[in-house]
Amino acid sequence: MHSLNEKCAVVGIFNVDNAAKLANLSLFAMQHRGQEATGISSSDGQNIHTIKDRGLVSQVFNDEKLSKLTGDMAIGHNRYSTAGDDSILDAQPIFARYDLGEMAIVHNGNLTNAESVRSDLIKGGAIFQSSMDTENLIHLIAKCQLDRLKDRILSALNAVKGAYSFIFLSRTKMFAARDPYGFRPLSLAKIGNGYMVASETCAFDLVGATFIRDVEPGEMIILEDGREPISVKFAEPTPKKCIFEHIYFARPDSVVFGKSVYMERKAIGRALARELPVEADMVVPVPDSAVAHALGYAEECGVPFEMGIMRNHYVGRTFIEPLQEIRDLKVKMKLSPITELIAGKRLVVIDDSIVRGTTSRKIVSLLKEEGAKEVHFRIASPAVKHACFYGIDTPDESELISNRMSEAEICEYIGADSLSFMSIKGLLEVSNDQGDYCHACFSGEYFDLDT
Repeated sequence: MHSLNEKCAVVGIFNVDNAAKLANLSLFAMQHRGQEATGISSSDGQNIHTIKDRGLVSQVFNDEKLSKLTGDMAIGHNRYSTAGDDSILDAQPIFARYDLGEMAIVHNGNLTNAESVRSDLIKGGAIFQSSMDTENLIHLIAKCQLDRLKDRILSALNAVKGAYSFIFLSRTKMFAARDPYGFRPLSLAKIGNGYMVASETCAFDLVGATFIRDVEPGEMIILEDGREPISVKFAEPTPKKCIFEHIYFARPDSVVFGKSVYMERKAIGRALARELPVEADMVVPVPDSAVAHALGYAEECGVPFEMGIMRNHYVGRTFIEPLQEIRDLKVKMKLSPITELIAGKRLVVIDDSIVRGTTSRKIVSLLKEEGAKEVHFRIASPAVKHACFYGIDTPDESELISNRMSEAEICEYIGADSLSFMSIKGLLEVSNDQGDYCHACFSGEYFDLDT
């Protein structure tokens, strides 16, 4: 899958020396969730310091810059735009001075009522500096007349709808909140004498933090000096977790929604083999996100697994290029078949999803050019037919190939000998779904949509 944009990453470090350096490492671990821009805000108890810019974590931050982010508290963000423009003005954290002092915010997700909230705020005199829905929270908090920041944040959270994980940094405290649906992941960990919150547990592993638990849907956690984390329930939880976290978005070594992502992907692959078997000589993953799916598929059907396609990790993503010819060239540069493995073989190629179909078409062409006898595509997700309004930057529905073509037509378009998608029923059975996963991009069954 190469055309659904990854979600952003957020991290918060509280009461730990050199907090910004740990935030930097954590953002590096979660670079897969956003490569457009990155930023960190730290607090030394008196002032909040912020550095942010377009680019990768390794490009934006160095020792000199990190040395300027003093203090034992820090929040950070990796951005892939789901709302807003591709601009440094839309990089996070968002910093503001207001009547209670200073504040910075980072956000992963999408506010479905952002336009109506922004319109009301502008009518009330608010002046916006960016196009991000995150900035709504700044204005809601600043405009609120309540005496305590905690109460202002709670008031702001009750005014917005959608899928979100927020981390708020004041000069002395940190607040982490997750939407009532729990759509986007957010976890809490212990590190030294302090605490940490992050989008994925792989961030904890890198810096030696110990996972405690997930932040619950509709929960805000307050971190302040000398106290254990305080839990505040601000909304009744109605879980609708994003199932694409397990299929594609999260790093395989993370635990998301209480489950190992790697093991969940292997289980999906095994279910895919039972549901959609095919006579073949070899199982080949589209690297890297489909590797675990393919391993599960191979184990279940007893067909040898091989890395028949190698990925060049130093080529930029194909879907952001403006011209199809450039995207096609980059696919060839990024994905290289191993001729000695695949020549004369019947291949089962496993991918996590198909969005536009152009990358899949190029892969089939590359494999057959290198001598593959047959190429059978098996997709570890159901067909993506509908747009997402909860933080995934999906193309327009007219660009979703499964929205306008049948399975047989897609198969013909990409040039495969056969093509099949995992069923929604099969996927939900693997996830042991109790009605708490969102599958709107497959089924069109949206929940509480306010757009």
